[in-house]
Amino acid sequence: MRSFIVEAVIENKPLAKDPEGETVYRDLITKSGYEAVRGVRSGKYLRLTVEAKDADEARDLVSKMFNDLRIFNPVVHSCRITVRMNVE
Repeated sequence: MRSFIVEAVIENKPLAKDPEGETVYRDLITKSGYEAVRGVRSGKYLRLTVEAKDADEARDLVSKMFNDLRIFNPVVHSCRITVRMNVE
């Protein structure tokens, strides 16, 4: 078995409301004069260290865990998972 770093970014789908992102945009960015910013979407970042035989198994394990434990709601969230070798 090898050690892998699995990183997951969970965010609202494009058509889902994002009150946190809207608040950051409206109350912090635009009021501070950053006119070049056109929008903000918030999300969650999770970094897991897992043991697996290869990167595909590590990805499958995390995907299954996220679905079984309902870490995110696939109806309103998208989840992007990346895997890399743990060099620590």
